[in-house]
Amino acid sequence: ATGTRAAPGAAGESAAAPINGLSLTDECRLALRLVHGREPADATGYDRYLALATAMRRRQMDDWLRTEARWREHRVKRVHYLSLEFLVGRTLQNAVLSLDLEDPARDAVHALGEVLEDLYEQEHDAALGNGGLGRLAACYLDSLATRGYPAVGYGIRYEYGMFRQEIQGGAQVERPDNWLYRGNPWELARPDERVRVGFGGRTDYSTDAAGRLQVRWVPAETVWAVPYITLVPGWRNGVCNPLVLWGAVSGDDFNLAFFNDGDYIRAVEDKARDETISKVLYPGDEAVAGKALRLKQQYFFVAASLARIIAEHLATGRPLTALPDHAAVHLNVTHPVVAFPVLMRILLDEHGFGWEPAWDIVTGVFAYTNHTLMPEALERWDADLFRSLLPRHFDIIGEINRRFLDEVAHRWPGDAEKIARLSIFEEGDGKRIRMANLALVGSHSVNGVAKLHSELLKRDLFHDFHQLWPQKLRNVTNGVTQRRWLLQANPAMARLITEAIGERWITDLEHLQSLTAL
Repeated sequence: ATGTRAAPGAAGESAAAPINGLSLTDECRLALRLVHGREPADATGYDRYLALATAMRRRQMDDWLRTEARWREHRVKRVHYLSLEFLVGRTLQNAVLSLDLEDPARDAVHALGEVLEDLYEQEHDAALGNGGLGRLAACYLDSLATRGYPAVGYGIRYEYGMFRQEIQGGAQVERPDNWLYRGNPWELARPDERVRVGFGGRTDYSTDAAGRLQVRWVPAETVWAVPYITLVPGWRNGVCNPLVLWGAVSGDDFNLAFFNDGDYIRAVEDKARDETISKVLYPGDEAVAGKALRLKQQYFFVAASLARIIAEHLATGRPLTALPDHAAVHLNVTHPVVAFPVLMRILLDEHGFGWEPAWDIVTGVFAYTNHTLMPEALERWDADLFRSLLPRHFDIIGEINRRFLDEVAHRWPGDAEKIARLSIFEEGDGKRIRMANLALVGSHSVNGVAKLHSELLKRDLFHDFHQLWPQKLRNVTNGVTQRRWLLQANPAMARLITEAIGERWITDLEHLQSLTAL
């Protein structure tokens, strides 16, 4: 990607330049009337926020379309970052600063009778993450765009965020965080690009005329995954990369026969069940139903994302054998690790690959980040539950494990304890699938998130795997972007630093070392 990083806007144009002869102030006034149906004198603070957001989004859209055109022209390899959490934070301030439009934006909203900082506060924070994991994922997308790398994020468009906290009588009370109740001006819905996702059902096995095995998964239920695209701008470089969040939509919206019979609840029962998949981040999993919903969420967004990745790849005219050369799919912890059997099933059952060439594609595509040293924090799925929801994928995991353990037995003949530790399946009090082991087996690269953490992974948690594949485990020290956590969070300190050493630190954090002399 180094040779194909995007340059600033076409012909070096500034984001502050008028569009069609309209200043940013004129654009906000026009957006108030034509998009939001308000006269400036009648507009609320939220209306004015929407007007400015519309103007910013328009500029981001131009950057995105130019960025996509450059990626297609150069036929670049893309990073596809899969994470169940994206704690993106508020978007307006980030857009204004990234586009270098703070002064024009301040003038525009002042003309509408507002203060820019007050409009920032009008935006509802999209709490689509639990903390560090989701914030890290959002910072990765910010940094990828700022460094000019072709990248796409994939996750779930939760209708409700983590929770909204209130204090009543000195105690914390958790309320649903309905962050979408006033809509989301930053997202672009693409219902025409929806993907069908199945669950349950059966697996049919047969042979063709040449005696080759044919396998067909027949799901018992299906839902639609609808993509919603939010743009992630780079820092003043004309680059915009997409974050694709999937919303669940029922395949059977409404049963008219039940409704006409007066059974109104049953008429919408299937719709309500299907759409709970994207209802809330981390549903409670004390009951079996909660565990099943979590597994459904993970499979739902992974299956939809891989379908989109493959469709875009095939649209370029390239064969699937070239997928590892053009797509790097990175899995943020074990939540998306079901991706391994998902891609294997697509290659085997839908495109007729043999096992070995399909597995070569899978291992060439996927990489995995581990965030924990605690074995109990690594996901283990009950085998019966997994089989009931994803029967074909369960069979594929079994075959992955069988072939892998043959390799282990060849390396350490007769070492039953090592085979048991390395196995993807955990036996004992109920059979379970160890998703971290599956990630280790199928990824070409596995990283910890700090030097000490990565060394402890090699020494303790994944010691056996490190013995087997000493080059696979590596370190990538994680962090957060200084544009959010210093420039935006502490503008007074940011100004002081810039006065002392210039602006280079905003995109090159190592430049802060220049402060040591001061």
